Amino acid sequence: MMFKAFLIKYGEIGIKGKNRHLFENALVRQIKYALKSVDGEFEVTKEQGRIYIEVLSEYDYDEVIESLQRVFGIVGICPVVHVEDKGFDELAKDVVAYLDLVHPDKKKTFKVNTRRAKKSYPMSSMEVSAGLGGKILEAFEEMKVDVHTPDILLNIEIRNKIYIYSKTIPGPGGMPVGTNGKAMLLLSGGIDSPVAGYMIAKRGVKIDATYFHAPPYTSERAKQKVIDLAKKVARFTGPIYLNVVNFTDIQLYIYENCPHDELTIIMRRYMMKIAEHFAKESGSLGLVTGESIGQVASQTMQSLAATNEVCSMPVYRPLIGFDKQEIIDVSNKIDTFETSILPYEDCCTIFVAKHPVTKPNINVIKRSERKLEQNIEDMLRIAIESTEKIVVTAD
Repeated sequence: MMFKAFLIKYGEIGIKGKNRHLFENALVRQIKYALKSVDGEFEVTKEQGRIYIEVLSEYDYDEVIESLQRVFGIVGICPVVHVEDKGFDELAKDVVAYLDLVHPDKKKTFKVNTRRAKKSYPMSSMEVSAGLGGKILEAFEEMKVDVHTPDILLNIEIRNKIYIYSKTIPGPGGMPVGTNGKAMLLLSGGIDSPVAGYMIAKRGVKIDATYFHAPPYTSERAKQKVIDLAKKVARFTGPIYLNVVNFTDIQLYIYENCPHDELTIIMRRYMMKIAEHFAKESGSLGLVTGESIGQVASQTMQSLAATNEVCSMPVYRPLIGFDKQEIIDVSNKIDTFETSILPYEDCCTIFVAKHPVTKPNINVIKRSERKLEQNIEDMLRIAIESTEKIVVTAD
């Protein structure tokens, strides 16, 4: 493989002022972690506002690109050829050889953009660009210069070595995971919550997750489905600590004692309480759900207010303004959709009412919950103490 290095471009990190180095260091750590799963030896370095990956052995190019495209904070991946500084004439030969190999179709326009970080280099950036442009025109008569909208933007970076690149492969953008704290995701087997986890992680938030299991009403395959979804999200976020809560007894208790049109809201309120317990235990700064306004009866503004009311920490809803198709589009992008639609129901769908209340009154809900006072605290404690904890990593 001709590319022995990659230049990593970042976006928002560049405007972080005096704290920028903290975000750059976090991005370097994430890149190193992502490359651990790739065959080959790599060195990741940070230099003058640039992050470089030097390739030290044989490697799989496609595998490297695929891994880097899952690292939040990266906006562009540039495969680079680097050459030793042997003078301008040798550089011109290297550039012509690069173009000949990387861009076989020569009926293209081009522009040379030079960045001279090594100030002792005897030519200015503009002189290098103009000189190389002339050499390219001599070598390839079909090529034309276009300084405004070129087909090929040929970048030359002059450092201790000289870096040549002309392709930028899009990265996922966002912020490096962990630079904006931690949150607890309420993860189900549906389409929405894995997407919510991905979206909040893209903003630099490390996520753990809590899943509510209701055996025998939900099968082991339903639980495995959620673990599989967590594995897919973990490709972007790193390891996820998953709490699997046995919610069966609590659901049945609510079902037997509360009005059925309020079941979804009341169950949701107790799920939030349990998830918040684990969030505080893990040092999370908030809860994350996959709710979107008006998508189902339990996601009206009134219903969301009713579930929020039991929480003492913030509840983040990254999908709040998304419609269903937008959520599906992201789920396809991150490869969770096909797993999410597998026909294994979770506890939220098993006990859903035929005609759920869409505008719950919090005072009415609290009055219904008083019917649970005799046993509910013990049941919550048992559910928390019996929770199965799983560390989920990407395959």
